[in-house]
Amino acid sequence: MNKLESMGFDNWFQDHADKEKLAGNEIARVAAVHKDSYIITRGTGDAYAELSGKLAYSVVSAADFPTTGDWVYAEFYDDNHATIHEVVTRKSLIKRMSSGKSIDFQLIAANVDFAFIIQSVDFNFNLSRLERYLVMINESGITPVILLSKCDLKSPQELNQIKQSIINIAPKIRVILFSNISDDNLDKIKELLLPGHTYCLLGSSGVGKTTLLNKIIGSNLFETKTVSKKESKGRHTTTSRELIQLGSGALIIDTPGMRELGNMSVDTGIDETFSEIIELSTQCKFRNCKHEKEKGCAVLSAIDDGVISEKRYQNYMKMKHESSFNEMSYYEKRQKDKDFGKLIKSTIKERGRK
Repeated sequence: MNKLESMGFDNWFQDHADKEKLAGNEIARVAAVHKDSYIITRGTGDAYAELSGKLAYSVVSAADFPTTGDWVYAEFYDDNHATIHEVVTRKSLIKRMSSGKSIDFQLIAANVDFAFIIQSVDFNFNLSRLERYLVMINESGITPVILLSKCDLKSPQELNQIKQSIINIAPKIRVILFSNISDDNLDKIKELLLPGHTYCLLGSSGVGKTTLLNKIIGSNLFETKTVSKKESKGRHTTTSRELIQLGSGALIIDTPGMRELGNMSVDTGIDETFSEIIELSTQCKFRNCKHEKEKGCAVLSAIDDGVISEKRYQNYMKMKHESSFNEMSYYEKRQKDKDFGKLIKSTIKERGRK
């Protein structure tokens, strides 16, 4: 196995690589992103890289920029410096709505095989938030694994109740309870880390992501901070996304804690996460049923019968409305940007004629 293959450049990427672009460039993987600069690697060491002028000028949306985990066509000037000319076709991409009021999205990680969604079983545990993570991961076509940290803080009965509440909404997804204090089930997590596969750690600040990463690595390489019980929020220990290759050959992308988790254009992820609601909707009296007040709605009947919880239904409806609104607002924003760009080009052209 060569260096690129050991970092995840498998047959899928080899089949999707552009031979013409390979003629003048090398393949490298983005290990970290720092504003306008990147750290990339060919498996033999890190190099600092910047976007080529052509790539920077042709960017239309956030998705056109490289992100951690991406494979790129790069021109190396020496072992430490390079220029990125284009992003190799992605196998998967995790993205979310940008925080704040802007209608845009933020790239989290690319070419991930498995996503570890981490929640702690104490005051951080939240089924609705977990559903949002699952929508984001299912939309990306990535295999989710749910890790429940701090299991040493709860009784076996309480842990069983929490685990069962997850199984009720996601019966096919693996759930592992673990503790960074007692090391319970850490071996089960390590067993999932396969050579050449890429994993992503997702979760709010303070749930134990960075401590888990240190446990997996076997040293306190990354700084950890405590979580505020009063606010149920932790301070951001990880401030950027970084690709780390373990001694076992597996690759992990750690991510900053997410306090806001807005999704956009995630119909596939919503349908897969709330599959029982989607299946029931086929039994509604009207094909265009919105599952709000219509007579003959199978979804509303299931809520009345206790088949679906009111809370899960409300979360489903909320995410559907958010996704539609965000997608519409985003494309309106992109159209305005395009129209403004055309106006600028037209003005420059007219001035050139005078």
